[in-house]
Amino acid sequence: MRVYVPLTLPGLAEAYKTGELGEGPLVAYAVTPALREWYLSDDIEELEYAALNRAALASLRLLAGEPGAVRRRVVVAVDVADREAVADPDRGLDPVALGEVRVAGPVPLDKAAAVHVDSLEAEGEVGEAVDALGAADQGDDDAQFIVDGADDHELLWYATQEIPNLVGFEG
Repeated sequence: MRVYVPLTLPGLAEAYKTGELGEGPLVAYAVTPALREWYLSDDIEELEYAALNRAALASLRLLAGEPGAVRRRVVVAVDVADREAVADPDRGLDPVALGEVRVAGPVPLDKAAAVHVDSLEAEGEVGEAVDALGAADQGDDDAQFIVDGADDHELLWYATQEIPNLVGFEG
């Protein structure tokens, strides 16, 4: 099963140093039955793209907790055994938790298939979206518009061999 793990650039750097994506359980996003029902599509590529976008929003929330982090969303696509990614049935239809799964950790970084990261040009709008999250969560439509604006920036695809360059390690 392909899961999408939200991170930040400092989180990716830590994963690169340790060789694993946290100790677990990790919050990730995947094509769950609830996501399929919500998205109303049978196209697996569209569904995986929706799961990636859910992870990108979670990365935005992680950035809110890391004031010094570069304002670029990071999502690591990882292949895990189906039994390792479990959706919480009590949160399955919660709009905030659509596609959310827990992955028993640790997850070795060498299981990653790819890394998705915002471009440098996205930093300004991603930073504005991070700043607007609190107000958006309180129902402010203007703030939600700003948060949604981060989605106008497609995450770029990187091979796992490019991680050292992304996080500034000499390799």
